[in-house]
Amino acid sequence: MKREPVPVDPAKTAPLGAALARAGLADPFDAIGERWMLVGASLPHADGALRDPFAPGTCGREWNLMTASWGGLGVLWNRPVVFAFVRPTRHSFGFMNGSPRFAASFYPESRRKALALCGAKSGRDNDKAAETGLEAFEPAPGAVALEGHSLVLVCRTLHRQDLDPEGFLDPAIHGHYDKDWHRLYVGQVEAFIEGEAR
Repeated sequence: MKREPVPVDPAKTAPLGAALARAGLADPFDAIGERWMLVGASLPHADGALRDPFAPGTCGREWNLMTASWGGLGVLWNRPVVFAFVRPTRHSFGFMNGSPRFAASFYPESRRKALALCGAKSGRDNDKAAETGLEAFEPAPGAVALEGHSLVLVCRTLHRQDLDPEGFLDPAIHGHYDKDWHRLYVGQVEAFIEGEAR
């Protein structure tokens, strides 16, 4: 069952906070670092029309999503934001760069295998929606999520910037990279969609 996105007023974020709590996401360290999130984007149609649902077999060509365990939720420029990090070697990189929006979506533990698949397989070679058995949908032009979610955050990209290894102050950070440094995406949460319970 699809629900209509609930708009988020940057000056009144209490409804967004309540939705995060209902989805069991009050602890962002657990929500992202342990439970993971999916980051999904599509190349929008020229006319701005929504694709809902996506045609079978379009994963990797028109849209893609990936599992992320690095990221954050917070406030920047007086707006509720999601911080997403994508390496240039990931298939999602081109979609994140070509889209005005992305979705950060969270799922109950019963969907853990689907998230693991989306992190282990590339959309270059696999239809992630077909392999997970979950239908992909676009809650706003450019943002993609899978059904079965606890919460979807629809984000408008405000800023993107490549991480500069010259700025790494802890030498251990270099161990996470083989010259494929992440690009940071800052997305304003424009709307949210609640789904299955935690």
